[in-house]
Amino acid sequence: MSTDAPDDRPTAEQTPEAPEPRPEPAGGASRAGAGVRTGVAKLGWTRREPGSRRFPRITRSIARPEGGGRAAAGDAPAPARQWPMLLVLSLVGLGLILTAFDVTRVGTLLVGVALLVGAGLRWWLPSVGMLAVRSRFTDLVTYTVLGVVIVVLALMQQPDPWLELPFLDRTLHFTVD
Repeated sequence: MSTDAPDDRPTAEQTPEAPEPRPEPAGGASRAGAGVRTGVAKLGWTRREPGSRRFPRITRSIARPEGGGRAAAGDAPAPARQWPMLLVLSLVGLGLILTAFDVTRVGTLLVGVALLVGAGLRWWLPSVGMLAVRSRFTDLVTYTVLGVVIVVLALMQQPDPWLELPFLDRTLHFTVD
């Protein structure tokens, strides 16, 4: 055997270098939004194209609603991450406390206003944390309709209503008579 014969193995100059694996940061997410993809992969869904917001045709679990991300950075304390939900719950809680202390009209008005504030936050903010329950459209319609109905009923509360709708009075008398 001669040492001058060419070897079939590639030399160091011909070998393409493989990229070095990057270390995973603590928490498992290497960049913003990667936690969602990791969670999707853990649920058994097929991988999707990078940057695509479409989910696979067949889902095996519940997808996170649009806007359901944290309202603050992940390293912030829990109340700061969920401030939209805490604001709405605080207003509802204050309204229920007022209702319990026999200030019913103002208390129910505050509950309705809290739902309307929730609808406004869901409309204007890109991420509202746990305030996002379904799609943005469904949440907006639900919060707005319930908020308006509660506010109107609070304004019509007897005795001495702040709002009188004559067609409702005629409808009530027509159905009762």
